[in-house]
Amino acid sequence: MFATYSLAFWGLLAIMFTVLIQAIVAATSKAAQPGAIPGKIDASLSHGSFVFRANRTFANSQENISLMLGASFLAILVGVDALWTGTIIWIMAVARVIHMVLYYAIATEKNPSPRSYFYLIALLANIALLVVASLALI
Repeated sequence: MFATYSLAFWGLLAIMFTVLIQAIVAATSKAAQPGAIPGKIDASLSHGSFVFRANRTFANSQENISLMLGASFLAILVGVDALWTGTIIWIMAVARVIHMVLYYAIATEKNPSPRSYFYLIALLANIALLVVASLALI
């Protein structure tokens, strides 16, 4: 199974490392703030603050990771074509990395912002993976 779905597994590993990096960046940027309280972010912060953006990037990934992993493993377990599965997972992985980089780099309240497009690409890839997994079940 690993050889067949190795592209998918490498993509999943990339997604998990991305979330790990986001967790580390969010925690260290917040901890470096004067008077930082563990588990609490200053409610007055907004997109102008890197601490806010780092924490939102990580929170956004946490909001999406269960669906990403669930759809990915469902597709693998029901036998969706390995190349399609791997390709869609890599689209998600790359879109999430670009989303992260843009969120870190661009302080904007504008909606949609450049990061929004990559959020949407990852979401559409996730929907596509759910659809092909559902079709494989039928």
